[in-house]
Amino acid sequence: MEKQRILIVEDEEKIARVLELELTYEGYETGKAFDGNTGLQMFQEENWDLLLLDVMLPGISGIEVLRRIRAANSATPVILLTAKDSVEDKVSGLDLGANDYVTKPFKIEELLARIRVALRNNRNQETSKEDHTDDWIVIGDLKLSESTHEVIRKNNPIELTPREFDLLAYLMKHPRQVLNREQLLNAVWGYDYYGDTNIVDVYIRYLRNKMDKPYGEPLIHTVRGVGYVMKESK
Repeated sequence: MEKQRILIVEDEEKIARVLELELTYEGYETGKAFDGNTGLQMFQEENWDLLLLDVMLPGISGIEVLRRIRAANSATPVILLTAKDSVEDKVSGLDLGANDYVTKPFKIEELLARIRVALRNNRNQETSKEDHTDDWIVIGDLKLSESTHEVIRKNNPIELTPREFDLLAYLMKHPRQVLNREQLLNAVWGYDYYGDTNIVDVYIRYLRNKMDKPYGEPLIHTVRGVGYVMKESK
């Protein structure tokens, strides 16, 4: 099993050295930086499982390092090392996406416990994402997840009503299969629906307006006299 890697960005070299020794003893692989610019560069150039980030740094501040990391959509856990009275830094850090903070002077046992929690939570989130990777139904550049009720086309989320979602899901589960209005009505509205069958046409139009027209490449096609089919144009 590969060692988990922790980057220490701390300008007080004695503290950085103690952290390095303790983390190495606990089985982690470490890296060190003594200013914000170097820390950010090391973070960007290598893969890290967690970042220990001092708030008060020469160069760019720890808060600015955190802001740039989160602006790049990195989900790597960050634990801030803050001065005892820096309430504003704590609030700013948490607002910017820090996972936790530890106030100096800190007990190494407390820091190690917080590191374990942050790493475990991140691992659980990654596992959760992996569990849903096979849940997507995909046709062309359109994908739909029944577990999360997400619909995405060309990386753009599409907001659908529950009925629109159910209709689209049924169409996508039967690609290249021509479905008549009665089939769609029974599957989406239920066998006990006594309304006008034109409701299917109305909802097909709603779907087309949201997930076909804006993208110029229709995926829902009309088969005259029969019904509708979901397929790529090409």
